[in-house]
Amino acid sequence: MTRTQKTVFILVALVAVILGLTVNKKLNERSEGNPTELIDAGIILLPQSRTVPALEMTDENGQALQMDELKGKWSLLFFGYTFCPDICPTTLAQLRQVKSELPKEAVERLQVVLVSVDPNRDTPAQLKQYLGYFDKDFRGVTGSLDNLQKLANAVSIPFIPADTSKPNYTVDHSGNLALLGPDGKQRGFIRAPFNNQKLVAQLPGLVKRD
Repeated sequence: MTRTQKTVFILVALVAVILGLTVNKKLNERSEGNPTELIDAGIILLPQSRTVPALEMTDENGQALQMDELKGKWSLLFFGYTFCPDICPTTLAQLRQVKSELPKEAVERLQVVLVSVDPNRDTPAQLKQYLGYFDKDFRGVTGSLDNLQKLANAVSIPFIPADTSKPNYTVDHSGNLALLGPDGKQRGFIRAPFNNQKLVAQLPGLVKRD
């Protein structure tokens, strides 16, 4: 092989390596979620994860639940209540639809958790019955008003406690979701209103992360 041929061979090899690295980077971005595309889908990741306080709650089965028991999966925490007339049923129906369109591997790494902002009426039995209308695997959490507010404030999705002395009272709350990683720490938010199609496109790559 002449010097010229060697030079050409080296250049071709270098080009192949560069192309391979570029393609690999693009594939990784596609599988794990491009930051711009995540934001466009309403998924806002925190620059640094936040520790969620170790509060004791009660789940939809009436069992004691420590918040760190949510570890192992990505969790979408929605702060709502079962007597909500509008945003709650709409949000849960959207999440059911999104879940139904996700690949099986993504569904297995994801859980939806309704955190009650109305502990006065949302008993575990009420939560379980209500969530069953949407998806039997959706989880529910209730507890003391103090603990619920501590959790909501910790993940920056506060709500305003209602005047429970009024008949048919409503509770002011956000439609945003708190996004917890499989390590139990808050990784970010998903902003309302939701775009189902964009969430279906971005969630599979996101939940592949540890």
